[in-house]
Amino acid sequence: MRPGGREGPRFLRWLAAARPLIPWAVLALLAVAVYFWGLGRYGLIDPDEGRYAEIPREMIESGDFVTPRLNYVKYFEKPALHYWLTAASFAAFGQNEAAARLFPVLFGLGGCLLTFVAARRMTGSARAGAAAAAVLVSSVLWYALSRLNVIDMTLTFFFTLAMLGYWLWFRGGEGAGRRPLLLFYAAMALATLSKGLIGVVLPGGIAVLHLASLRRWRAIPRLFSPWGIALYFAVVLPWFRAVCAANPDFFDFFFVHEHFTRYLTTEHGRYEPFWFFVPILLGGLVPWTGMLWDAFRAARGRGGLLRREDGLFLSLWFAVPLAFFSLSGSKLVPYVLPCLPPLAVLIGAAVEGILRGGAPAMRAGRRFACLNALILLPIVLAGAVYPALRPEDAYLRAATNPFCFVLTAFCLASFVLLRARTRGFLLLCLLALTALFVAGTGFDLMAARDSRRPIAAMLRERLRADDTVVAYGDLMQGLSFYLGRRIAIAGGRGELDFGAAQEEDPRWFLNAEQLRRLWNGPDRVLLAASRRRLEELTRDLGREPVRLGETEKEILFTNF
Repeated sequence: MRPGGREGPRFLRWLAAARPLIPWAVLALLAVAVYFWGLGRYGLIDPDEGRYAEIPREMIESGDFVTPRLNYVKYFEKPALHYWLTAASFAAFGQNEAAARLFPVLFGLGGCLLTFVAARRMTGSARAGAAAAAVLVSSVLWYALSRLNVIDMTLTFFFTLAMLGYWLWFRGGEGAGRRPLLLFYAAMALATLSKGLIGVVLPGGIAVLHLASLRRWRAIPRLFSPWGIALYFAVVLPWFRAVCAANPDFFDFFFVHEHFTRYLTTEHGRYEPFWFFVPILLGGLVPWTGMLWDAFRAARGRGGLLRREDGLFLSLWFAVPLAFFSLSGSKLVPYVLPCLPPLAVLIGAAVEGILRGGAPAMRAGRRFACLNALILLPIVLAGAVYPALRPEDAYLRAATNPFCFVLTAFCLASFVLLRARTRGFLLLCLLALTALFVAGTGFDLMAARDSRRPIAAMLRERLRADDTVVAYGDLMQGLSFYLGRRIAIAGGRGELDFGAAQEEDPRWFLNAEQLRRLWNGPDRVLLAASRRRLEELTRDLGREPVRLGETEKEILFTNF
């Protein structure tokens, strides 16, 4: 027998078994390419991206990785994990936009992998797991927040990991061992270091509610594992102890002001109605929103893919964060992000039911296609009409028109799913990724309006070491990052109010009188001002400033 002769048939059998996976693997590679493509092409979009890049830059510059600072004053609104990760990315790849966005992209793709594992284990179907991951990776909100340097994707990754750890412990019963529960607590600790107490309150609350809903009263004490609790505090306490020791005012500001005051009051100016997150969630799942009906049917055990107790768990995982943040006095779009992975698992189970065929599957496929038409076509029409109604936002036309065109193709191609089954679903995923790729031009347009990279480039051409740079009207968080230096603030302190109250040097936070004195003094001042506050600026300066250049949102002035 020829040497290796038995290996040949074995390889061919392996190749035949792997052949159905090739389209899914190609789709995964395309998704990775779409997520990473042009990551550093557009400037940091203020306020969030500029803020969360500047704080790690200052940590590297000062060598102080305990006390977060923004524009060189204390900034205690969030814990430090995201800053540390971004600083590590800067150290490895340089202080640039792509490095600033690296970990959100990695966590976005990692969240899709966790969703695959969850759906695969819950349904027993690898195809359902792949469908769930494909739905999540091609959803508009998940894609958008994966490509922005914001903390919410970091939180959501560890939130999802905690939920997966809990479910593995729950499914294993008394013989599950300690590891899944330790994973649950470790992930909650990292979620806490990402965004505070919600990293433990929400996952822990979901787990307790799940057990209580199933009347598993004896399991609740086992959930509160001494080993798990010890691990949680071993992870979170070192930084919290260090920052409290270095900053006695941290505890009150972070835990009282940034948690309870933010949640219970409208002091932060982010009040929205109770139903605010419902349209955000429906829009964030585009182009898969039409599958929600069958997703909730899957949660009730219809189709035989999910156990009812697992459907209940996924429903709580989705509903508890949604209800919690809907009751908050402070609401922002990214808060709803942790709701998407459980919905993707439910949609993945529903898709698997459709792909298996039969009369119920045909009805579900028709329902998906019709709901898609009802949901996506109004979005297409709105995208076509909105720029005409709001000329000041006409810059959106370049992104919305091709995006809407691809959404139309997706809507029409939904009917392919009825006959082509797996190939049809893969085609829909490909169209969804194409829509995201096209919509990616929207980041460039947002950056053209909201990034401080253009005004910073003008400043660098003219800046001397002894010049004073002033930001007037807006904090312009990204300006410090691009210039690598401290910026004087005039016309309002905003989110730097806490740090500014402890600032001893009056040069860096200027009222109208101090600004006029600086402007009329012997030193050169370069001032970047928001266009909407030019009249107020002229009044504060007492004379017409010399204009050096302008961008879409700011104008650069000098005193001589």
